Amino acid sequence: MYDYLIVGSGLYGSIFAREATNRGYKVLVLDKRNHIGGNVFTEQIEGIHCHKYGAHIFHTNNSKVWNYLQQFASFNRFTNSPIANYKGELYSLPFNMYTFNQMWGTITPEQALQKIEEQRKEITGTPKNLEEQAISLVGRDIYEKLIKGYTEKQWGRECRELPSFIIKRLPVRLTFDNNYFDALYQGIPIGGYTKMIENILDGIEVKLEEDYLLRKDYWNSQAKKIIYTGPIDAFYDYRYGALEYRSVTFETEILNCPNYQGNAAVNYTDRETPWTRIIEHKWFEFGKDNLGNELSKTIISKEYSSEWKLGDEPYYPVNDEKNSLLYQKYKTLADEEGTIIFGGRLGEYKYYDMDATVASVLNKCDEEL
Repeated sequence: MYDYLIVGSGLYGSIFAREATNRGYKVLVLDKRNHIGGNVFTEQIEGIHCHKYGAHIFHTNNSKVWNYLQQFASFNRFTNSPIANYKGELYSLPFNMYTFNQMWGTITPEQALQKIEEQRKEITGTPKNLEEQAISLVGRDIYEKLIKGYTEKQWGRECRELPSFIIKRLPVRLTFDNNYFDALYQGIPIGGYTKMIENILDGIEVKLEEDYLLRKDYWNSQAKKIIYTGPIDAFYDYRYGALEYRSVTFETEILNCPNYQGNAAVNYTDRETPWTRIIEHKWFEFGKDNLGNELSKTIISKEYSSEWKLGDEPYYPVNDEKNSLLYQKYKTLADEEGTIIFGGRLGEYKYYDMDATVASVLNKCDEEL
């Protein structure tokens, strides 16, 4: 009999397993995939650590979270500075003085601010949808070239049909600063995320390719408590209907050249290009292998956003009013469970950045263990 059966070996499940083990509990980790790490899994191909489920760039202002992870990985100094490609025109992200110079030829912060202020006047009153919200924040030009197409591909809906709260604020920097994240700590684990998860799970029993939901009663009988990090609606056999997600598919290619786009991430912000962005994985680690050698090949992944359906990989919860109300029904059931704890992005139907996931599970460990 285990003290804790942990369903899922992503950040939430792995850290709970580590902390429970450290405090003397007997644990077992199950994962339905053939690998550990959940969506932060990195696979080594041609000496490159490929982010199999999309780019994961760790960033946080939480020193407790940062210091905790240092036990299991050293992080490099990668800084996220994505580029936007609009029909062959390149712009810096997030919106900063480089972007405004590329867009309008403005030189000073005063000139850039004046241009934004002029265009924001187009929207009067409270913005009624995402389009109006975006224009009221950054003006028509930036909206049309850098927000509209990308957002519509991401959500599969016209910006006029999307609620304004999706873009509550847009970072506008009147400085020449291309660092996307305003975070004290930022980087990628040296050796890849999989190596970090391996270190977290060191010495802990893990069973892969084991779908907990297919033998739920059996597995529940094997442990005093369950930590469940899968989709909460799937746990209850979609009793009230399926929660909605956006899904992402990846088209990955190995290219026989040393450099495809010169940057880790390039967003394609026009509507006509079918993919939302291209990731060039080697630049997360500055184009070098574990020994510091330059790599002669490169690997790119084109990302395509899609409507989620049963059987697809759920990525982003659609936290609109309809889905939030549906989630509350499932949460009511979950709150009544005596021996099952729901955690993580899918278990709590919440969009978590990685650092928020770590903070959440450490809080749960302090409360539970």
